[in-house]
Amino acid sequence: MIPMSYAEVIEQARREERELVVLERHREHAVVRLDDPGKLNVLSAAMTVRLRETLATVLADPGIRAVVLTGTDPGFCTGGDLRVMREATRRLADPADEAGSTIPWRFIRSQFGGIARLIAGSDTPVVAAVNGPAAGVGLAMALACDMIIASERAVLVPAFGRLGLLPEVGTSWFLTRRLGHQRAFEFYVTGEHVPAARALELGLVNEVVPHEELAGRAGEWCERMAALPEHALAMVKPLLRQTMDMTWEQSLVMEEYAEPNCFTTKAFADAVETMLER
Repeated sequence: MIPMSYAEVIEQARREERELVVLERHREHAVVRLDDPGKLNVLSAAMTVRLRETLATVLADPGIRAVVLTGTDPGFCTGGDLRVMREATRRLADPADEAGSTIPWRFIRSQFGGIARLIAGSDTPVVAAVNGPAAGVGLAMALACDMIIASERAVLVPAFGRLGLLPEVGTSWFLTRRLGHQRAFEFYVTGEHVPAARALELGLVNEVVPHEELAGRAGEWCERMAALPEHALAMVKPLLRQTMDMTWEQSLVMEEYAEPNCFTTKAFADAVETMLER
């Protein structure tokens, strides 16, 4: 039976018995791994709901200083499940349907958009460890992260246009800022797969590493982040994200208000004494 309300969609998703999302804790950082490798970690309704809830829990944990988002080989995440989309279109054609397109809208906003907002809005840094294809919403999730470390097997897939869809879940915003309008437009129109090396040239990923070194390298970045004073790591993420859309003067004022808070910390005092002793 096709769910006829948003609440029914979420209830049905939560009844899924498979784990689908694995949470691993490593001292001060955590790894959140999509785990449906046979389908290249496509975002079924069940996986999406579970991922949002898992991220909400781990990003609210004060003991976790950084998070790695990745997928079980051979894929990172190939976006939304086309079967779910087909079900939605069939429901829209049902004479008994009363909600219309508002159910897909609520799911996109609350679940897909909810995941992106959790990643971007948390003070905890999130590192995308892209181990294979990242397409559609999967690509959007990677772009929302604070760093992207890519395996040599990674490939970015802008599949929106071929499906008659538009960039979603913040993808248009991220792409135009990293590529500029013309290259972002080209990226959409061609729909060509972008291998890891080319993604690095375009500035879409931070680093490309051998596949077998990906997990370790992402963990190293988390350890480097966790080594920073706790207040500094938590404050710099919202500062850098907000200044992307500010004028120089607005950014300067924001920094002026934030910096004196750091002067009051023991970490700063200890660091100053250590440097002066040298």
